[in-house]
Amino acid sequence: MVKDKRVAAVGDLERRIGHAFADRQLLEQALTHASVGDGSKKTADNEVLEFIGDRVLGLLAAEALAERFPQAKEGELAPRLNALVSRETCARVARAAELGPALRLSASSSKIGGRETDSILAGGCEALMAALYRDGGLETARRVFLDLWSAEFDRAAQGKPRDPKTALQEWAQGLGKPLPTYAVKDRKGPDHAPVFTVQVTVAGLDPIFADGRSRQEAEKAAARALLDREGAA
Repeated sequence: MVKDKRVAAVGDLERRIGHAFADRQLLEQALTHASVGDGSKKTADNEVLEFIGDRVLGLLAAEALAERFPQAKEGELAPRLNALVSRETCARVARAAELGPALRLSASSSKIGGRETDSILAGGCEALMAALYRDGGLETARRVFLDLWSAEFDRAAQGKPRDPKTALQEWAQGLGKPLPTYAVKDRKGPDHAPVFTVQVTVAGLDPIFADGRSRQEAEKAAARALLDREGAA
């Protein structure tokens, strides 16, 4: 029954993005989390596709931003690019596309809510973009990207986004608090696609954790999450 529900979810996903995969094995790989299998790599997971998808997204986002903001300087485009390809944004896009039900996870990962975890959803989203690029070419990937990220481009058009670490620092100082502190709490995943878990702490507040593909990205995600939690974003 669970398998049948996932098969239906995969079909729904293909209809939603408007692309029927010729290579079904490639699609399955893109949707298979590393928690599946016994670590022997007999089961192909989506980590390498996630790595490729990150680069595909970077190209498509840079291309689209240059077209939308032809007069903008690099310093104005860079934060928008970072926001468009961030783990938080990819997870948000994955939720809107209802990617979670189509993912193939281990029973334990699924049981603890892996289908709603930002890092798993974002990784699946990136892997899906790589699979689209390999199965249908760059034009197919571009079409799906522009469709799925349309709301995110609306966000990007609302002025230059502030760096969340700077915003958190200014907010904390406005309350008379010391500067926020950051600490790496975990690093997992292969060398080509590491995931860092960072804790950010502001005096007098509960700390908050976030993941990122680099320490900097994780720190920004944690700062953004704390601002959102405190209603200061």
